[in-house]
Amino acid sequence: MTYFQFIHAVETKVKKEVEYMNLKMPYGISNYEELITENYYYVDKTKYIEKLEELPEKRIMFLRPRKFGKTLFTSVLENYYDKNKIDSFEKLYGNTYIGKNTTKLKNSYCILRFNFSGIDTSTEEATIRGFKKEVASSIEVFINRYNLEFHVNKEDEAENILDNLFKSFYIQKPQDKIYVIIDEYDHFANELLGFNPEQFRGLVSKNGKVRKWYEILKKGTETVVDRIFITGVAPITLDSLTSGFNIGTDITQDEEFNEMIGFTEEELKEILKNQEISLKEQEKIIPIMKENYDGYKFCLKAKNQIYNSNMCLYFLSRYIRLGEIPDKLIDTNIASDYSKIGKMLDLCKGENRLEILRKTVQGEPIVNTIIEKFNPAIEFTENDMISMLYYLGYLTISGEDLGKPELTIPNKVMKEIYANYFMQMMDKEAEFRIDNNANQEILIQLAKEGRIDKIVEILKIYLNNLSNRDLIKFDEKYIKLIFYCIAMNMNIYSTKSEMEVNRNYPDILLVPRDSSKGYKAVMVEFKYIKKGEVAKLEDKQKEAKEQIERYSSFEDIKDIQGLRKYTIVVATNDIYVEEIV
Repeated sequence: MTYFQFIHAVETKVKKEVEYMNLKMPYGISNYEELITENYYYVDKTKYIEKLEELPEKRIMFLRPRKFGKTLFTSVLENYYDKNKIDSFEKLYGNTYIGKNTTKLKNSYCILRFNFSGIDTSTEEATIRGFKKEVASSIEVFINRYNLEFHVNKEDEAENILDNLFKSFYIQKPQDKIYVIIDEYDHFANELLGFNPEQFRGLVSKNGKVRKWYEILKKGTETVVDRIFITGVAPITLDSLTSGFNIGTDITQDEEFNEMIGFTEEELKEILKNQEISLKEQEKIIPIMKENYDGYKFCLKAKNQIYNSNMCLYFLSRYIRLGEIPDKLIDTNIASDYSKIGKMLDLCKGENRLEILRKTVQGEPIVNTIIEKFNPAIEFTENDMISMLYYLGYLTISGEDLGKPELTIPNKVMKEIYANYFMQMMDKEAEFRIDNNANQEILIQLAKEGRIDKIVEILKIYLNNLSNRDLIKFDEKYIKLIFYCIAMNMNIYSTKSEMEVNRNYPDILLVPRDSSKGYKAVMVEFKYIKKGEVAKLEDKQKEAKEQIERYSSFEDIKDIQGLRKYTIVVATNDIYVEEIV
């Protein structure tokens, strides 16, 4: 190497390093080519292309919660395998794992891609029309991209359009094969399940239009379709919708693909390093992101928990742009998607639904075998519902009990969504509602002045209005749950419950997020006296006081400055409060 060649090599290396630093946050970017060419940061997941290609199965199903990064990964696959992208391969993948470890099938397919999110489900006719429109428009893109002589008859049924395409392709391009990528295969079906179950069953029945389409897709694997990759959220339609298909392999719970979507903590730290965020700043923001966005594990044997990538990118994009932690820790678009939890929980009626809510919000593990296929023709069982909550991202695997998964809420964001739904349900039943502004003022009074009486007044309203309802078998755990949900509804406190620390701590421990505002921590111990046992009041008060004094000596509690301590004993329709000094 000459001197000038050496200097050129060094300059090129420095230029690339400079270009690599401070890449833009790709929040909302799901097109891989756009992400790379317009200087966005990419968390390299391309090693999974190699892993997928090495599988003996060629038709893959992969499920993850909504807003988790699935669409971007399908775009990564699309660009890698597209035979038309061979000239841009180096630009797109040169700095990635797969660019340095190419597979034999790179740039070898015609890519036929469908995305079934955003279909109008207001009526059965609208759903069918939207499905057909997506099929027709995607096929038009396909024929233009690969110069096929094929006319899409938009008046024809979706299954016929697909069938005719396969026949035409087989004649025109006998040397080529198709890679079919389907993103959000079940999105419209899940919408229908929550809002119109009967319409859902009609679409996926034996004679349903959508099911027939999948039968044609299966038929295509005998001639022109070589590989298929399907993403979705839940297997609620896997059996019904694709029963004529039944050739896909579900890798959702495979250990080696646990981290294929979402961020590991190491990947998150690499993003922060790229953005030149100091270690001091990282020490401040990583715990916040971990509490709110981490905690997902999709396989019982998986070693690492996963962050929700979309939530992380939302946080970082605002933090980098504004220079401060965002007031809202979850994007409105994401929140609205997850707020549909009520429609899903409504499929499981009565006390089962309430008990699931109580256990999850208070951090109590639920031991449940995760169902891999559902039968929507029959009423949802409790096991069905718990499994659905796992697939939707409302629960995640946190441990195991005799070989069965233990499921808990993954993080604070999801817990708040549960809490909001629980309070909406309580408000409806009690015919009472406290607005957010009043709620915030009550919590500020508690944090600054120790005014717990305002929350107690709310508890009394719920207690008096609900105690005679069949919905609630009131006891200590439900009173505690209402208090807990009120407290965590605002961003004043970090709320902790006994279940989160293996029952070694008080029922409720509220730690201020911002101690500079003069907010004080609060600790509460609850007791409940059944009807007709009011004579036990003093004994219960004494018991609660002894417990809270014992807790005060615990290592990580005794050093909390200005901690206010209370006992609350609920007796029939009365509530007795005592501050422990």
